[in-house]
Amino acid sequence: MYNFTMDIDNIYKILKKQFDENKLKHSEFVDFMENLKNPYLVLICCILSLRTNDKITIGAAKRMLVLADNPSDMANIGVVELAQAIYPVGFYQNKSEQIVELSKLLIEKYNSIVPSEIDELTKFKGVGRKTANLVLTKGHNIPAICVDVHVHRICNRLGYVKTSKPDDTEMELRKILPKKYWIDFNTYLVTLGQNVCKPQKPNCAVCPIEKYCRKSV
Repeated sequence: MYNFTMDIDNIYKILKKQFDENKLKHSEFVDFMENLKNPYLVLICCILSLRTNDKITIGAAKRMLVLADNPSDMANIGVVELAQAIYPVGFYQNKSEQIVELSKLLIEKYNSIVPSEIDELTKFKGVGRKTANLVLTKGHNIPAICVDVHVHRICNRLGYVKTSKPDDTEMELRKILPKKYWIDFNTYLVTLGQNVCKPQKPNCAVCPIEKYCRKSV
């Protein structure tokens, strides 16, 4: 049985190489989010993605950003108009209201600047730790650990952590994962999870880090 903590450098290196060389195909939405480099855009696009698949989300995000790509312009967009643009993302009406109201709040209380602290970000309606961490990593380029279903599942399957909830996985990773890996850890594990390490019937035969895996779950 491998000691995962000792091998994290090699595991990260392998996953990075697979991603960079596109040996594990990453979704268009992953590439889209990687290229935003703007905390406001990351925030509102992440809100769209909740409970919606990548293909629908990226279409909706592109239509939304044609209407507005900053808090000032978004605050002046009608909720109905925005809802029509982002349809058919899940809960599109609620998300439209949320994005418009969030934009107004950023203008009124934050001088149109998206906070760079998790505690501030999670004060916004509908923004949890997963979204907040993604805003820090992909928007502000600040080390943080974004844990979604893929990161939670794979870290437990590998045997790196033993947790029952994503938030618990985040807290454990904060203790043991070298900080230099925090920003891109989510991106690489999401790509692995979408292609190989799926919830049901993971394709271990082609997994690039299979030899490190304890197959705990």
